[in-house]
Order: sequence, then C-alpha cells, then structure tokens
Amino acid sequence: MHISSKGDYGLRALFDLAQNYGAGPIQSEEIATRQGIPVNYLNQVLISLRKAGLINSLRGAQGGHLLARAPDQINLLEALTILEGPFLPGDLLPESAATKPEDWSILATVWLNLRKTIEANLEAITLEDLCQRKRDKRGNVMYHI
Repeated sequence: MHISSKGDYGLRALFDLAQNYGAGPIQSEEIATRQGIPVNYLNQVLISLRKAGLINSLRGAQGGHLLARAPDQINLLEALTILEGPFLPGDLLPESAATKPEDWSILATVWLNLRKTIEANLEAITLEDLCQRKRDKRGNVMYHI
C-alpha cells in the first residue's frame, strides 16, 4: 500500500480544517503555509474534496474552505478512499492462467483480510480523533460528558 502526496496533502488539509472547525472559512494559502503544502497542488486536492462533499468552499475576499460535516463525522477511510481510491482491489484475479486456483485462492484470502484490517482501522479514526490526539500531545485534554 502506498499513500501518494495527494492522499498525504489531502489528509493534512482536512486535519487543518478540523482543527479550525467553527472558525469560519480558511483560505488555502493559510492551510498551505501551516502544513507545508504547495498552494497550487493543495488547490487541486481541495477541489477533489469539495466535489466529493467533504468540504465546502466559499469565494471572495472572506472566502475559503470549511469541513462540510463535523470532524467527528468524517473518518480517515472515507477521506483516503476519496483521495486515493480503494486500498486493494476488491476482485483479485490471478495474473496468468498458469496460477494454480488453490494458490490464488489462498493468497486472495490474505489480501482480502489485509484490506479489511486496514479499512477497519481507518474507519475507526475520525478527524476529531486526530484533533484530540494533538490536544493530548500538547496537554490540552478535553473531556466530554
């Protein structure tokens, strides 16, 4: 599995927007500066996220980008699938007719289990979880009752 710069930059942009959730629109230049992302590439990634419905974008001098949903409603599986596509193909077919069906079946089960494990882990982590991890790291613990 390989996460491209699009996936990395997209997650960092979403994480940045989650940390500023409720503060109004955030301009892409601000995100790019804080996250160390080239602004032109970031703008392309933000377009993909907007088209997928993860963020909203507002034009104008007071415009910028905001999460379309609360940070606790967006998980990493959804975000990375939008940015990267599926992690492993769903239909693993043997590359050649010479592959033994029994061997292929055994390996296909390994790949399927790996995909399920990755997806379950990513689905369990929300943008809010990342924000909480950062608060914990800084010692700013937020308790919910």
